[in-house]
Amino acid sequence: MSNTASDRQPEAGVSILQNLEPENAYLGRQPILNRSGSLVAFELLFRSGKDNLANHVDDSQATAHVVARAIGEMGVDAAIGPHLGFVNVSGPMLIDESLRVIPQARFVLEIPIWVARDPDHLLHCRALREAGYRLALDDVAGELDAWDIETVLPLFEFVKVDFIRCLQEQLAPLVGLLRQHGKTLIALKVETEQEHALAKSLDFDWVQGYFFARPEVLSSRRASASHSALLRLLQVLLADPDTTELEAELKLNPTVVMHLMRLVNSGAFGLGRSVSSIREAIMAAGVNRITRWTQLLLYADRSGLPFDSDPLVQLASVRAHFMERAAWRMHNHDRRLLESAFLTGVFSLIDVVFGGRQEDILAGLALSVPITDAILHRRGLLGQLLVLAEAAERGDQVSIESLCHSLRPMTAATVAEDSLAAVALAHGSDRNEVAADEPVESVGPGVADLAAPSPE
Repeated sequence: MSNTASDRQPEAGVSILQNLEPENAYLGRQPILNRSGSLVAFELLFRSGKDNLANHVDDSQATAHVVARAIGEMGVDAAIGPHLGFVNVSGPMLIDESLRVIPQARFVLEIPIWVARDPDHLLHCRALREAGYRLALDDVAGELDAWDIETVLPLFEFVKVDFIRCLQEQLAPLVGLLRQHGKTLIALKVETEQEHALAKSLDFDWVQGYFFARPEVLSSRRASASHSALLRLLQVLLADPDTTELEAELKLNPTVVMHLMRLVNSGAFGLGRSVSSIREAIMAAGVNRITRWTQLLLYADRSGLPFDSDPLVQLASVRAHFMERAAWRMHNHDRRLLESAFLTGVFSLIDVVFGGRQEDILAGLALSVPITDAILHRRGLLGQLLVLAEAAERGDQVSIESLCHSLRPMTAATVAEDSLAAVALAHGSDRNEVAADEPVESVGPGVADLAAPSPE
């Protein structure tokens, strides 16, 4: 998915990075999944804020700055985990030396087709390809002419087809042509299960969009026995159980126990010895952390995807961490609010797991009224934070600016900061790589081992 950007050339000898302040850009991610539904990549989405636009700073400059910042301050693994990262590159960035900070092995550079068609820009694309960069031809939405096929297409490994703009009758011939040229095909803007099914039927390799997070309310989907057991465990955890009661319930949930034992024996808690019993593991990890692992386990895909490759786990975890950080900025001494913000983020997607009505599913969890009001009606402070989290995921700069006016001291800068930090926390980054004012305490392995940090 491309950003609208000017092709205005930068001043000679001046890097785009020198012209942009870090607080004036937003960062979001959009998942890219393979045919089996496993995460294979993220496109990093960037939008410049109102102040930037007023100062004639375009999206290409925002992209350059935040990519460099994400790589320099967070590290690649914190930003995208084990997956590929796709970054949109417009005309000015093609000739900017700051582009070379992007590691060739971990990132794919997306070039909009109207940029690649320009002969001068195409020369820079060729230079990037010769330097070892992998390129994606972006925003393809119709027929390709002879110049596209003979001159442009050979430079690109990936082709991203815009599902919204491309006429349905053009899709099959386009896919056939691109297949003949050995391209990896990515369907863009896939937002419903119907669109996903169409992309699969047309033999697209990958799909990009949030279709996996849309509940199919009318489907006959039923929660598995393991999900029902997790709900029972959550009810026990939320009732502040003693160790004996929790130990008995955990014995009915071997998946939770497996991750719990693996984590406490990994060295993350610095125990200096192996833990061999559930009781010892409970004492080492604490009820709050076990509660969070259980919440994230609800989002584990029924196909058994690894946690780092499960798009629902990633989305729920990033959203929950973002909301917790935002709540901390506003009321950093209110631990109950921090926990409620995290819970709201996690359970805001619960209907995707179980199908059916959110009201019925949430009723079985006995959550507090502010949390249920936030999820069902977007009411109250938690509701506003949830809307802000969703806007940050979309890179919706207009909504972000508007919401920040009523969520002081939240600003566009803190939204950008917390978006980056939430991604890093979801991937288990060390707290020192996230932010100096990190509100939570990292416990080591992160989502891959179901570790979610707890407020202290």
